[in-house]
Amino acid sequence: MAPVNWHSLTPDEALQQLHSSAAGLTATEAQKRLADYGPNTLPEAKRRTLPAIVLAQFSNVMIIVLLAAALLSGFIGEPQDTIAIIVIILLNAIVGTVQELRAERAISTLREMAAPDARLLRDGKVITLPAAGLVPGDVVLLEAGNIVPADLRLLQSEAMQLDESALTGESIPVHKQHTALGKAAHTPADRHNMVFKSSLMTRGRGQGVVVATGSDTEIGRIAGLLRDETGVMTPLQIRLDRFSRHLALAILAICALVFVVGLLRGEDVVLMFLTAISLAVAAIPEALPAVVTISLALGARKLIRHQALVRNLPAVETLGSVTYICTDKTGTLTQNHMSVDLVVTATTQYNTLQAASADSQWRALGQAMALNNDVAEKDGAPAGEPTELALFEAALKAGYDRESLEKAMPRLGIIAFDSTRKQMATLHRTRSGVVAYIKGAPERVLAQCSNNNGFDAGEMLATAEKLAREGYRVLAFATREFSALPDPVTSEAVEQQLTFLALVALIDPPRPEVEQAVADCLTAGITPVMITGDHPATAMTIARRMGITDDRHALITGDALAKLSDEKFARIVESIRVYARVTPEQKLRIVKALQVNGEFVAMTGDGVNDAPALKRAGIGVSMGKHGTDVAREASDMVLLDDNFATIVTAVKSGRHIFDNIRKFIKDTMSSNSGEIWTLFLAPFFGLPIPLLPIHILWINLVTDGLPGLAFTAEPAEQGIMQRSPRPPKENIFAHGMWQHIIWVGLFVGGISIASQAWAISRGAEYWQTVVFTVLTVSQLFHSLSVRSETRSLFSIGLFSNLPMLGAVLLTLILQLAVIYLPALNSIFHTQPLPLFDLAVCMILSSLVLVFVEFEKWLIRRGVIYKEG
Repeated sequence: MAPVNWHSLTPDEALQQLHSSAAGLTATEAQKRLADYGPNTLPEAKRRTLPAIVLAQFSNVMIIVLLAAALLSGFIGEPQDTIAIIVIILLNAIVGTVQELRAERAISTLREMAAPDARLLRDGKVITLPAAGLVPGDVVLLEAGNIVPADLRLLQSEAMQLDESALTGESIPVHKQHTALGKAAHTPADRHNMVFKSSLMTRGRGQGVVVATGSDTEIGRIAGLLRDETGVMTPLQIRLDRFSRHLALAILAICALVFVVGLLRGEDVVLMFLTAISLAVAAIPEALPAVVTISLALGARKLIRHQALVRNLPAVETLGSVTYICTDKTGTLTQNHMSVDLVVTATTQYNTLQAASADSQWRALGQAMALNNDVAEKDGAPAGEPTELALFEAALKAGYDRESLEKAMPRLGIIAFDSTRKQMATLHRTRSGVVAYIKGAPERVLAQCSNNNGFDAGEMLATAEKLAREGYRVLAFATREFSALPDPVTSEAVEQQLTFLALVALIDPPRPEVEQAVADCLTAGITPVMITGDHPATAMTIARRMGITDDRHALITGDALAKLSDEKFARIVESIRVYARVTPEQKLRIVKALQVNGEFVAMTGDGVNDAPALKRAGIGVSMGKHGTDVAREASDMVLLDDNFATIVTAVKSGRHIFDNIRKFIKDTMSSNSGEIWTLFLAPFFGLPIPLLPIHILWINLVTDGLPGLAFTAEPAEQGIMQRSPRPPKENIFAHGMWQHIIWVGLFVGGISIASQAWAISRGAEYWQTVVFTVLTVSQLFHSLSVRSETRSLFSIGLFSNLPMLGAVLLTLILQLAVIYLPALNSIFHTQPLPLFDLAVCMILSSLVLVFVEFEKWLIRRGVIYKEG
């Protein structure tokens, strides 16, 4: 069907365009159109199968390098290392698969299973059909409580209001009417004569003709954006992928060099080949995938306790790297629940309705707010149109219980709200006669009030307009007393000579915990940005309250954004903090513009309109409680309690995890560097090859294994949320890590070669065991010393990470067993060391701890590794 501006057509013109009528289509014609247009459903994304999820765990470069290492280990006759590597790879795959399957099951439980039905006219008769059977030209009947089954051009409307927040971001229910609008290309939020698929009818009734179904609806268009949009790699994935590639090349170069140097010195070809291969296996940090996966899994487990469900394991760390959080307003920063925020009388202003008192004006206002509404009980709780529900709840909280009041003041009549009068009146019996309570648009109600209580109508109207500009929805309340019920009960008879009671200002209030969460984000160097389809004034009010910004120049509307070129927008995007009245395509454009500027973007949201941006963002965070299925499917993390503050917990957890992964890489690469320097430099000092292949593999297994895994239990660094996020493109070896790896490697190589020379000079046959012991134990001391990047080990304490302490002690016991148990001597080619020699090995090894502590002392004083 060619694009048509349905909003600019009259109802009759719309029916003509669709070759339909007010009586609907015939059944025959409907079947023909169903064959032409297809069912009124959205194509579901293809779900990943179990084999696909499992295979995805083996797709990164590090796993491929490890598989190659396993084959090499088997080739040189070390099956135990082959088995260890394969076990680590399998455990990594199992943990990742289980986490993703759990997340998928949890998402399935959140998905609404029932498809809505629709009431429509076919052959002039009212029938009920599954919404999937609707076709363009069908005439659909709507009433309060219905979910709109397709995009409709309204033909008739009676006091219609719809909640379109999931589609447009508009927090307040939208009034609808059926007359034609201008020719301008209105956004969905401005098409007040149309209703859209998946919106909720909150009040009134009406009829509409179907103008779009399935993928042609507004929601279908968004789903198309979602299918076309691809995700981006997380910072952790980028860094580890880059690290793995560089490591593989470096290992090949170093091993080739060691092999060639050995041959030039006249060493045995087979021995040097096996040594080079052993060094290659040892240089690969095979525990890295396990450390990463366990860290992420522990983080995911911690976050689920804070009501955050992780769908994609790398997402746990990703929030620790974000520089911008682009957040939807409605339901994310705010409660998606209207609330009374201000009550303004002719003389005073309060933040809420005052409790029941003897004051006649306050009592009358409380009674008006409690009685002038159509709130009804549903499933044991009050339910109704959001604005009326907010008024009802405010009255109840102040002590005005409608059930009790209706017994004393039964309703006698009602003049329902309509879009022309913009007000509603209810009449109630009292002891002295009849009282009418009126609420509605201030400009209408104030004009009907007489100056009988000293108020200034012009001043009150100015106050109402000021509050409206600040984003409030403002209603005026008035009353009038009668000696008897007017006959007839008409607006002309009731709505005049009123007594003004108060202005009541309502707003979708901010979540109470969000202000602190925004402050924490700013402290952590993360810029929060609000992106909403709501009114600019409302958006600015919430942004000011949240501490996002109070600068009006930091706000831009969707219309203004549409006029900017990509180049100009890229220049100003980092100065904008609030976007109002934006479309789904513009949300996507904002995320892309920030990414082009090198920012790593998290996007939070709950509506269908958020889904494409959720998928495109570095990490998408959706809402589980009130969010839509489409948004949840597009996201990496789901906040089960819709609590924005949980994001701050996730940011801290992400930074903590990345810190621990860096510590492991720092530890294992420094240790591996020590082994490489020892093997490479010893021949230049006229010394024999210090280690056998089995020694290299043993050191690699025990020092990278248990201590490496223990880094996952390391507590978070102090001030983790007071530092700026690491740039996404920053190398994993930044902040002094590469310098540390080089100097520690040289130092460990130096003390190992020194111990070798010392033992040989004394004619000790066990000189190789001495080197073997110094290399192993020095790496254990190094593991203890790098638990914190800046704080001393003596400050954080040995017992603050019991798994690390246990891993070091167990590894030390295993090393002593290799030295002193005869059964192991023959396997590892070791000899028992005299107590004095063992003591010398321990003292030499402990020097690593001393010098790393000195390095941290220099860092704390800003002498080395200065940032920025």
